[in-house]
Amino acid sequence: MEINVLSPGMLTTLQDLGRVGFRHTGLATGGAMDVFALRLANMLIGNEEKAVGLEMTMTGAEMEFSSDALVAVTGAKMSGLETGRPHFVRAGERLKFGPTKAGCRTYVAISGGFNAPSVLGGKGTDLRTGLGGHEGRALRAGDFLTVNDVKREIVGRWSVDPRILPAYHAGASVRVIIGPEATDFTQDINQCNFVVSKDSDRMGLRLSGDKLARKSSKEMISTAVGTGTVQVPPDGSPIILMADAQTIGGYPRIAQVIQVDLPLIAQLRPGDMVRFDIVTLAEAHRLSRDRQKDIGFLREGLRGKFR
Repeated sequence: MEINVLSPGMLTTLQDLGRVGFRHTGLATGGAMDVFALRLANMLIGNEEKAVGLEMTMTGAEMEFSSDALVAVTGAKMSGLETGRPHFVRAGERLKFGPTKAGCRTYVAISGGFNAPSVLGGKGTDLRTGLGGHEGRALRAGDFLTVNDVKREIVGRWSVDPRILPAYHAGASVRVIIGPEATDFTQDINQCNFVVSKDSDRMGLRLSGDKLARKSSKEMISTAVGTGTVQVPPDGSPIILMADAQTIGGYPRIAQVIQVDLPLIAQLRPGDMVRFDIVTLAEAHRLSRDRQKDIGFLREGLRGKFR
């Protein structure tokens, strides 16, 4: 099956769940910014959760299908198809997604999953290195994407319970664990207000607003960072590292966004507000277990929904 990309939108790439086990080489994990949304989209049409899907940013793509297919859309709401349930798309039909109504990134999964080369254990697009995805780049008008040919039908009409979804909101309250250099600053991060800057991308979200003052100007030895690490450069404006971020950094690490709240960060757009709430590591582990339990219940509930 082929899909003809008539218009790519602002930034549309093929993404999976990332490249695991290569950060020691300097390679970013990459993959979907909102991992939960991509997993959910794949589950809703019977794919493996790691199957390759489309990540559309701010403005969606327009595509034409060569064959019948099941499609699911999750994440940020765009005009085009309702999120949170499967849809049947007929051969020759065109799907056109408009700008996001809320949130930043929308995910499209298709029964069978998109074909992409496996590079270092992952198939997602790494824009900096040109690895994976479709020719290692964002989609362009005229591209043809191939999809694994899988015939699958839905049993009944249903949608996902919205209670399982992250609390996406333009004024996000994000939970963090205190970072190893938090005491280097005169303020507590949970006492500050921030706005997402336009200078944000898949590498990280730059924040404006309250400035964080460091007690010392002493330079640091570069140390390991990861998705969700909140660094503070000399100008005092924090940066939340995201999927395509570097693997080490020399700025103080004031906090670490907990895993279950990374989707909230992934869906923030320039101008959105964000505040941080401090939790313990034990609480972060509990919340992660609860999220995985919810996903497990959903997985079980979807058994028998396809044939």
